Amino acid sequence: MQRPNAAQFAYGSATVVFSTVALLLLSGTTTTLGIAAICAAGLMLGVLVAVTMPVRTGHVKPLVTNPARAEETAIRVPAAPVGAGADTRTVS
Repeated sequence: MQRPNAAQFAYGSATVVFSTVALLLLSGTTTTLGIAAICAAGLMLGVLVAVTMPVRTGHVKPLVTNPARAEETAIRVPAAPVGAGADTRTVS
């Protein structure tokens, strides 16, 4: 089995929290046994959601129809200006 990714953790955790709170509010139980059973049900539901969530197995390739235009769609990161900033020192 693969290690769970961040989305599986997020969806599973959110499911546990929201389903447990909803079940506690709807049932209106005040006994320790009832609260423990609802918490266990919420935890099992969260694990079920995390395990059955589809996992992306490959990388998503960018859609480039014309290889000559690949340079136009590339992301350009501007370089830092030379000589500007806190590292500029003057010697006296």
